[in-house]
Amino acid sequence: MPDGAFTTTAMLEIEDLHAYYGESHVLHGVSLKVRQGEVVTLLGRNGAGKTTTMRSIMGVVSKRTGSIKFQGQELIGLAQHKVPRLGIGYVPEERGIFASLSVDENLTLPPVVKPGGMTVEQIYTLFPNLKGRGSTQGTRLSGGEQQMLAIARILRTGANLILLDEPTEGLAPVIIEQIGVAVRELKQRGFTILLVEQNFRFASTIADRHYVMEEGHIVDMIPNDELEANMGKLHEYLGV
Repeated sequence: MPDGAFTTTAMLEIEDLHAYYGESHVLHGVSLKVRQGEVVTLLGRNGAGKTTTMRSIMGVVSKRTGSIKFQGQELIGLAQHKVPRLGIGYVPEERGIFASLSVDENLTLPPVVKPGGMTVEQIYTLFPNLKGRGSTQGTRLSGGEQQMLAIARILRTGANLILLDEPTEGLAPVIIEQIGVAVRELKQRGFTILLVEQNFRFASTIADRHYVMEEGHIVDMIPNDELEANMGKLHEYLGV
């Protein structure tokens, strides 16, 4: 499907995005679109600019040029604290849970920004590993459970665009499978998801399309149903 087909229905639309850390020019004209209800991945080697793209959307990277529009509203120039209130939830690579707080406290701490968020009971159905662990401190959870909690705490807020940065990194295969089940369920519920992944085999089980990044550029967009035909090219991009 041509990228232009998403122009009028894009929930997230990035055009010619440049981003800088100090004097270091990290993103060089990134353009991508994610339409409502899609799961889209950013694939690429370490240092390709995937996380910087996520951080730029959230306003964590302040020095940016170009355009980032969410549901038609320009995010560049918007105060960082206002971005999540529009309905964008961010699960960073380091997960961002409060290790000293309990599971229930982590779930209920983020403010509700929009109606339509999931209830705690719905979240426990989605992530059964967390059920019955409400009083457990974050530090006592396994890595996989911490990742589930990091995703879960966003779902209560009413955010309808979820940014996931390396959700499967360092996790056991059985946990990766559970994360995949959860992402597919979230898509069924109408969430829109942009995720950074190194594991393209996992990405292929959940995503509609894949953008490939190299050295701060988008170099390709591969629909999931064309992934198999492009496997040789993908191996070359990712060095696997």
